[in-house]
Amino acid sequence: MTTAGQRQALGAYGERLAARHLAALGMTVLDRNWRCPGGELDLVLRDGEDLVVCEVKARRGVGFGHPLEAVDDVKVGRLRQAAMLWVEAHAVVPGGIRIDLVGVLLPRRGLAVIEHVRGVG
Repeated sequence: MTTAGQRQALGAYGERLAARHLAALGMTVLDRNWRCPGGELDLVLRDGEDLVVCEVKARRGVGFGHPLEAVDDVKVGRLRQAAMLWVEAHAVVPGGIRIDLVGVLLPRRGLAVIEHVRGVG
C-alpha cells in the first residue's frame, strides 16, 4: 500500500471509530464524507435538536503533534461554511450548529485513544 493509501486507510478507520464513539454518546450519524465546493465534512450528526459537524483527525503517534493541533481557525471557518451548505442541500432546520473535533491516536500496539472536543466554532 502506498503512503497516500495508508493515510487514507488510517483516516477512514479513525472516522469509523469516531462515529461509533459519538453514537455511543447518543448522537445520530446523518452523513459521512460529504463533499462540497468548500471542502469535505467528515461526519454530520444530530445531537438532540443540534446539528454537529465533526472533523476527525487520526494519527499513529504525536511525532507531528497531537491530531487536534492540525485544526486551526481557518479550518474551523471552512467547516462552518460547509455546514451551512450541508443544511441548505438537505433542507434541514437545526436548533443550532456545532463544530466538534475528534482526535484519534492509534498506537502500533494497544487500544486507540479517542479525544472529543465539543463546540470549537
